[in-house]
Amino acid sequence: MDNDTTYYFVGIKGSGMSALALVLHDKGFKVEGSDIDQYTFTQRGLENAKIDIYSFDPANIHTGLTIIAGNAFPDDHPEIVQAKKLGLKIYRYHEFLGKLIEGYTSIGVAGAHGKTSTTGLLAHVLSGIAPTSYLVGDGSGKGKPDARFFVFEADEYRRHFMAYHPDYAIMTNIDFDHPDYYSGVDDVASAFESFGQQVKKGIFAWGDDENLRKLTVDVPIYYYGTGENDDFRAVNIKRTTQGSNFDVYYHDEQLGNFEIPLFGQHNILNSLAVIAVAYFEKVNLEDIKEELLTFKGVKRRFSERQVADMTIIDDYAHHPSEIKATLDAARQKYPDKEIVAVFQPHTFTRTIALLDDFAKSLNLADQVYLTDIFGSVREHAGKISSADLGAKISKGGSVLKLDNMSPLLDYHNAVVVFMGAGDVQKYEREYETLLSNLTPKNN
Repeated sequence: MDNDTTYYFVGIKGSGMSALALVLHDKGFKVEGSDIDQYTFTQRGLENAKIDIYSFDPANIHTGLTIIAGNAFPDDHPEIVQAKKLGLKIYRYHEFLGKLIEGYTSIGVAGAHGKTSTTGLLAHVLSGIAPTSYLVGDGSGKGKPDARFFVFEADEYRRHFMAYHPDYAIMTNIDFDHPDYYSGVDDVASAFESFGQQVKKGIFAWGDDENLRKLTVDVPIYYYGTGENDDFRAVNIKRTTQGSNFDVYYHDEQLGNFEIPLFGQHNILNSLAVIAVAYFEKVNLEDIKEELLTFKGVKRRFSERQVADMTIIDDYAHHPSEIKATLDAARQKYPDKEIVAVFQPHTFTRTIALLDDFAKSLNLADQVYLTDIFGSVREHAGKISSADLGAKISKGGSVLKLDNMSPLLDYHNAVVVFMGAGDVQKYEREYETLLSNLTPKNN
């Protein structure tokens, strides 16, 4: 780290990038960056920290900068080209983070799904007990100069997590995703095993995942779940409209009764992973219980609001497993209400590769609507449409257009779950505006 340079982030509004910028800012370093002009949900934290955000422009790049480049931006991006011309030091996001975590008790959270929720929960719990730096994929980041722990997401995309050598790793699951890079689930499993071989002290892995059970690494693996063969087990589970309650055992040792104000089976599993890390770091479990009770969730993961008589949930779910988990959580919290899913497919390659699985997961809702497919920086078109997915859905499947969200006005006292990793929130906003305008006002 260099106090004389300014760390300039190319793509500072990215979820990981904005979090990393906040970490460096908190540590007292000079930070600025650039991105698209469109407002993003990660932007508020940067604004609150008074970090300067510029529009992309090679004129922004000058001597005295150290460049941290977002992984979404290729080497021929004009700002990166200018940085190379000037001979500036350039790091990719994951390379820089790999160096930053050295010197702390570091815990990397990996998994095809559940990384952000688990990282957010672990960061919240440990922060309440000991100085903790963290980097969460919802754009949240904190840098404590005297931190004991460093909690961060370890993303498997393009094997970026190979830049990390953490003390511990949590592995929530192995699943086939990113079909533009991985050839299949075996390729994904190989990447996780390679990452696991870089972990220094131990791995906490979900016991029901057959691929995680096959890992061959040099450190102990502690499995968590609800099965007899798991090292850390949740038993006597009670799921209510207020959250979940369960007893936790480590082998034959009862660690206590834990309560979480969270919904869905996946959040019980996430909590188990957090409890397991705390146990091995000899953190007082009574303190863990208290911290779990106060977790409010992370951005864009089951975020709720009420408009008129409707409950609207916003969630980042963009893979069949995530959709299933989100709808499970909605059913737990609202068992007596109709659940309407509005899903924006994210990338053409993922939609093609997982078409039948998407249909199966979405059919867990009472009624399903789709939006057009959201592409990506790397992928603007493909040989599939949302109508092709809709044809496989038995619970509806019609495609909504932004200029006509009126089909959703037929529902009353129900729950609408908007899901997607693109810009599905613009459909939410349009629906909320319609709903607000049609609701009688009390004068």
